[in-house]
Amino acid sequence: MDGIRAAFAGMPWWVKWVAVPLLAIFVFGGVITTIIGTLIAFVFKALLFVALVGGLIFAVKKFTGSGSKSSAGDW
Repeated sequence: MDGIRAAFAGMPWWVKWVAVPLLAIFVFGGVITTIIGTLIAFVFKALLFVALVGGLIFAVKKFTGSGSKSSAGDW
């Protein structure tokens, strides 16, 4: 870690705070967008699954429970 600090010690501020982060985004930007895209897709699919299961449960209860009047405590 001291070697990195020594290398950056003589550099101007814009190299440390502008050029190096821009280079990192340029080099690793594809990896970052792939990871974020995968996480967003996973969350969307999980929410879609929950909504579909909820809709299925609602439909089954509505159509199978229509013939018999049950009390409010029964599912």
